[in-house]
Formats: sequence, structure tokens, C-alpha cells
Amino acid sequence: MSEPTIGILALQGDVREHHRMLAESGAKPVNVRRPEELLAVDALVLPGGESTTMFKLAAAFDLLEPLRKRVAGGMPAFGTCAGMIMLADRIQDGIEGQQTVGGIDVTVRRNAFGRQVDSFEADVPLDAIDPSPQPQPYHAVFIRAPWVESVGEGAEVIARVASGPAAGRIVAVRQGRLLATAFHPELAGDARIHRFFVELVKEA
Repeated sequence: MSEPTIGILALQGDVREHHRMLAESGAKPVNVRRPEELLAVDALVLPGGESTTMFKLAAAFDLLEPLRKRVAGGMPAFGTCAGMIMLADRIQDGIEGQQTVGGIDVTVRRNAFGRQVDSFEADVPLDAIDPSPQPQPYHAVFIRAPWVESVGEGAEVIARVASGPAAGRIVAVRQGRLLATAFHPELAGDARIHRFFVELVKEA
């Protein structure tokens, strides 16, 4: 497909920034708030925000089960920060009753890097998805970010924090057509991850 239609789950979070990045990367972005809108897209971005609120809103808008069905049926999806939590099969430190869409065989720790005041920026190597001969590190923005505690057999580690107190922590994973980052690539001014996702969608 030449220009895939990629939905952005527009319940909360950085919707406008994802619109811009997806358009720059060769996709047609649209907002998704209802089940019928979900059925009309080729893929979906689950943006950052607050994962417990996103879960409650998805349930309130009758989107949780349709999301699970489309992801289980092979729809490509890309989760950032809270969206990573939504795509994880398992959560640590979630609220009582918190559920996910699932699809990526990982355990994610919610708010692992701390509170809003503990937000930070760090360079993250992207060798796994950047095909250039000498990939430049990705300058990642972490805001009350999760990290991946454990990775199951089905999932692949894409990136870890390179240095500092959180060195070695897993912050990007992939499983087939599903991609997730603990950071906010829509805020980085670097479209490499969005371009990689758009290419995944075109190949689907």
C-alpha cells in the first residue's frame, strides 16, 4: 500500500504530535475514538498519556474488546509510554483491575522511572531498526515512563538505555507487527521510529 491509513487512539495523550510524525513518514493519520473508526484503519498508534485512564476510557468507549480482536487478528500497532503498557501482556505496579490490550510477550513496570519530576532525556542506540551503516543514537524523551521487566520468547528487544542510572533497562520492544517504546518518539523531532512503523504497516 502506498499511503496506509494509521489511526491514533485519541482518548488522551500526544495525538497531534503523532499526526505530524506519521504524515512526515508517508502515512495518512486519523483519530480513532469509536469501534467503527477502528475497523477503518490499517494500523493503530496508542499514544502516551496515563495508562490507567487510557484503560478506563477505552472500556467506557467500548473499544477494549475491539482493540484486542484487531491486534490478535494481526493489525500492526505501535504503543508509546502508556501505549507500551497497553500492548504488554503483563503489568507490574498497575492499579487493581487494570487490564491491557496485550499482544507483546513482555512484563512492563508502570512508572518505573519515577514521577513526573523524574522525567529525563537520554540517548538510546537504535541499531536494531536503523539500517544505515553507522546509526546515530536516538535522543529519547522519558516522561513517567515504564520499562520492560522481562521479555518472553515471542518478543524482541529493540533498544536499551545506554548509560546513566537506568543503563541496560529495556525501553523498546517488537513482536511481529507490534512495536512499543517506553519513551515519546513523537516529541524527539526524529521520525526514524515512526518511519520504521509505517514500513511495517506497508509490508503487512
